[in-house]
Amino acid sequence: MTDDDGGWKHSDDPHIALTAKGMRAMAHPVRMQLIGLLRKHGPSTATRLAERLGLNSGATSYHLRQLAAAGFVEEDSERGNARERWWRSAHRATVWTGDDLADEELETATGFLRSVLAAHTLTAQRALDAFETTPREWRKATDLSDTLLQLTPAEAERLAGELAAVVGRYRRVDPEGGAPAGTEQVSVVLHVLPDLQNIDAEGGPA
Repeated sequence: MTDDDGGWKHSDDPHIALTAKGMRAMAHPVRMQLIGLLRKHGPSTATRLAERLGLNSGATSYHLRQLAAAGFVEEDSERGNARERWWRSAHRATVWTGDDLADEELETATGFLRSVLAAHTLTAQRALDAFETTPREWRKATDLSDTLLQLTPAEAERLAGELAAVVGRYRRVDPEGGAPAGTEQVSVVLHVLPDLQNIDAEGGPA
């Protein structure tokens, strides 16, 4: 599972594997938004990021320092000066592949996932708020759909992997590299959500 995985590329390793410490650092909606902004738009300052989020720069600086301590962001020394500190995302994507991590840190994992969901909801809401003024060709491309499938856990995991592979074939956002003519940033949000309301405590049908 990944969060915003398009964006700023500068590290030899474009991904960071999520740890319990990382989940705790990211389990805050503001920090999730900060990472998303840096990956979508490139390096920025606490003041500029605060303006985008409607926060004060002191609060934004605090959250950036917490993210830096966990390895998610770092100072951009090429842009910074004595008056302004610039920050950039340390990785292109955050990847969580550790099932055991969720078992060991269930409360932390749940908090992290709630922040991910809040960020996804905000992304969709912003797109829909602008829908009436969105160009017709982009309105046609907008898709909010869901399909109910009957799967085993292994099939659901395989489905998620196959969907990720399809998304991975397309052009990623690179704010420093420029965008080809006719393109816009497009958020692709994938949810594979088991509906266990009809499963009893022993794992069988209720």
